[in-house]
Amino acid sequence: MKLTAAAIAVIKLPDGKDEIVRFDERLPGFGYRLRRRSKGIIATWIYQYGDRKITIGLASALPPAKAFSIAGDLAARVRLGGDPLAEKQTARAERALHFRVVAEKYLDHQKTELRASSFVETQRHLLKNAAALHSRPLAEVDRSAVAACLNDIANNRGAVTANRARANISAMFSWAMKQGIAESNPVIGTIKREERARDRVLTDRELAIVWHALGDDDFGRIIKLMALTGQREAEIAGLRWSEIDFDRATITLPALRTKNGYAHDVPMSKAAAAILTGQPKVDGQDLVFARRGDKPFASWTAGKIRLAARIRELNKGKELPHFVFHDLRRTFVTRACELGVQPHVVEAVVNHQSGHKAGVAGVYNKAVYANEKRQALNLWAAHVAAVVEGRESNVTPLKRA
Repeated sequence: MKLTAAAIAVIKLPDGKDEIVRFDERLPGFGYRLRRRSKGIIATWIYQYGDRKITIGLASALPPAKAFSIAGDLAARVRLGGDPLAEKQTARAERALHFRVVAEKYLDHQKTELRASSFVETQRHLLKNAAALHSRPLAEVDRSAVAACLNDIANNRGAVTANRARANISAMFSWAMKQGIAESNPVIGTIKREERARDRVLTDRELAIVWHALGDDDFGRIIKLMALTGQREAEIAGLRWSEIDFDRATITLPALRTKNGYAHDVPMSKAAAAILTGQPKVDGQDLVFARRGDKPFASWTAGKIRLAARIRELNKGKELPHFVFHDLRRTFVTRACELGVQPHVVEAVVNHQSGHKAGVAGVYNKAVYANEKRQALNLWAAHVAAVVEGRESNVTPLKRA
């Protein structure tokens, strides 16, 4: 029979049967199928080749002529050695494998490969900064989609963040290719933005404004500790009680939590110790600044919005020239040197393995400068206190040998 509109109109599913198929005499394998389901009888077009059967579509949505044409295309692919059903299943699996799913698989793999601080950064770029790609099937994430995502990141978060996101997305696709779940890396050919070395150092007035704009909450305490110690954002935000020795007035950062992979002692000034002494403790929770479930502090966006608004209030409606939290670290390094702290001691305070500690000198120079570091941080804390209190700093610069 020919499966025309008139022909299929008289085909009925007999009582007691759950399925019947009627084939078209013009094209072997092209058929009209009726199936009994809980919601009623469903009519579909199918194409059968060998022991494989592929559904073309609902008869209510496809007229016979269109279904016949599609079946003819499928038959041609089979004659050329193709397997339309396998191809359809592969395409369906690829559509189900969205960017977000692959990103989470990649992060599971990287969890044991990266240091904790590096993993947090990778996680932030893939799960937050690349959010525009999350709902796309991986196979549909092309160069234009990646470029649009990176443009958005650059416009809203800056060139450096866009470049870091680009590197992490590229690394994820390279891994996916090795796993056989991506055919190519669409990041290749996208723009890598020019980065300029930042040299922002806060003035005493700006430092005072930032300090007074901070609230008495986790966010405020983290930023104040960064200002007093010169340590990195992730190192202070991820601080553990087990890393703090109040008797020795020292924070000990393990190698796993430092950027360069070297364990690091940070002497605490009285001001820094007072902030931590006043921080509430939660039984069984080691993280000093934690969310529910002992998860690391993550309220950066809300904190930055509140800080920016408060800075405008204190600064006659004006924002500070572009300011990021890393500027606090650079401010400490610069101003400590101005206060007479030797460069190698400043490097020891901020755990730099460069300059005086780089190369051959670094191999032989294993001094930790514990006393000098404590003196430097106490000197800096005294200067910050004077600045915050709006009085002339009476800190006497150290005399260099």
